[in-house]
Parts: sequence; structure tokens; C-alpha cells
Amino acid sequence: MPYWDMNLEHLESFRPGLEAPSDFDERWYQTLTEARQHDPDVQLHRSPAPMTLIDVYDVTFSGFGGDPVRAWLLRPHGVTADLPLVIEYNGYGGGRGLAHERLLWAAAGYAYLLMDSRGQGSAWGSGGDTADASGGGDAGAPALPGFMTRGILDFDTYYFRRLITDAVRAIDAAAHIPGIDQSRIAVTGASQGGGLAIAAAGLAPGVSAALVDVPFLCHIERGIAIADQDPYQEVARYLAVHRLHHAAIMRTLSYVDGVHHAKRAHMPALFSAGLRDDVCPPSTVYAAYHSWIGPARMVPYPYNSHEGGQAYQQREQASFLREVWGGRE
Repeated sequence: MPYWDMNLEHLESFRPGLEAPSDFDERWYQTLTEARQHDPDVQLHRSPAPMTLIDVYDVTFSGFGGDPVRAWLLRPHGVTADLPLVIEYNGYGGGRGLAHERLLWAAAGYAYLLMDSRGQGSAWGSGGDTADASGGGDAGAPALPGFMTRGILDFDTYYFRRLITDAVRAIDAAAHIPGIDQSRIAVTGASQGGGLAIAAAGLAPGVSAALVDVPFLCHIERGIAIADQDPYQEVARYLAVHRLHHAAIMRTLSYVDGVHHAKRAHMPALFSAGLRDDVCPPSTVYAAYHSWIGPARMVPYPYNSHEGGQAYQQREQASFLREVWGGRE
């Protein structure tokens, strides 16, 4: 599709000046304190996989409300040294799938943890395995989108409060996984995963690098106003029916907005944006990028939409981690 948002010159100067709610830090502190009252309960079980050079573990840890969250852990076979860890969060509607689908970071010599997204995993990929047990109602099997409006009238009941808490608890869980260099932990993800990586980087101690691709959940109100696709349009359709809920919804969304979380993230970050992206408009991505407190670099892809740089960006990410971490062991 043609350019439809801002050109690169305007994107590079776009700083919307959004203000977080006055109780933003307090509400997240309370949320994470409650979650950390539950034992991390990290369980690792060796899992059969069709690879001989990579070891695979089926992982469970405690997320929001103490709910069990599933993940895959991959690491190079036969390596006993403590390894840097890359934690990845999934895109909207996808689950952790099958372990052999994500081999890049283990093949690069790192430990790799892929977190399942509670309640998701039925829109694309190979499925998910984590229920949204604290979601109320029919919270059993993974379901189709949309998740954007689940509990959206209040932060305490909002779906993404639970999912972001899971993302932070995945970092907490790393402290209980043997063979991890705790000084070198990176978070990464594309789309929804990129938004989760931003939030986790801003909320969790111990993250030393962030790799953020075409992130969702950034300058959300603008995304709802101009994006032509779901998930943002889920909120627009909801408001077309619930006409009087705009103020409450925008307040809830402000607590999960990546622009505000980026203002609390101090580690080096590598961003990417597709300048023709009609799912996560590039202006929303740049709003979070310009809010990042730590050193940050952007890689724009002028002719790409929401797919972004794909393998080209993965190559950039690998080089970035070597730069930040001073090589790999």
C-alpha cells in the first residue's frame, strides 16, 4: 500500500507529549507486588524435539494471579556455561506453537525463552497452551481475538494488565532457571510482542537490552483513530456501540500504553517500523521510540507494512546484541 501516515521527516520529529495517569507507577507497583506474592513455581521438563543440536524444555511459571503460564526454553546442546537469555513475547492471537519453529536465538548461542500468551493461540501459528484463568467467565481454552476490549472499562479487570504482568513474571522466572547469565537478559517481540517487550523493559529490573519490532499498544488513542485494521479497530467498533464509554476506555488504555512504559526503560533498545504499516501505524511506533529513556536506535523499512524487516531485522538484532553484550560466550 502507499504511504498514508507520516513521512520519515515528520516521524523523526513526532513527539506527541502524552501524559501518564498520576497513579500510573502506583497501580503497576501494586499489580506486580500482588503477582509476586505467588511463588514463581518455575518448572522445567525436558521435551522431545526433532533437533540434535538444541535442547528443548517445556516451562511453566506463575503469572498474574499465580496462574500457570507456559513457555518454551531452548539452548544449545551440550553447553554448560551460563548463557545470555533472550525472552520473546508473541504477536496478537498467536500462541507458543511448537518448539522447533523458533530456532534463531538458540542457534546463535543464546538461551531463549518464548512465553505463551494467556488465552491466545487460536488465530494463527500452531496453537497456544495457556488459559486466561483469572479472566472470569469462560476462561479455559485459548480463543480467537479480540482481546482488546476484554475488561476494558477498568484497569483492574483489563486483559492486558494480566498479560503484561505475565511478561514481567517471565523475567522474574529467569532467576530460577539454571544456566542463565542474569546480567545479560534481553526482551523482544513484534507487534503485540513488541508492546509487551516495551512494557516489560519499563517495569522489570534486570533487563539489559530490548528488541522492539513494529510494536502494538503504543500511542493507542492515535492507533484507534487512524489504523485501518484490527486490533485497534476492535476498540473503535466497541465504541461505536458503547458511545458513552470513551473516557473510561482511554484511561484504562493509558496504563498499558507503550509511550508511558518507554519513559521508564533505561537499557539500550533497537526498534523497527514499517512505514506503510496500517496495523501499527509508524507514527505510533515512533511515539514510543522517542519516549525511550535509554539509548535507542530505529531501523525504518520504507516499503514494508506490518511485516517489517523480518529476517533483515533479525540480522540487525543479532548484531545489536553482540554490540550491547560485548560478544557471546
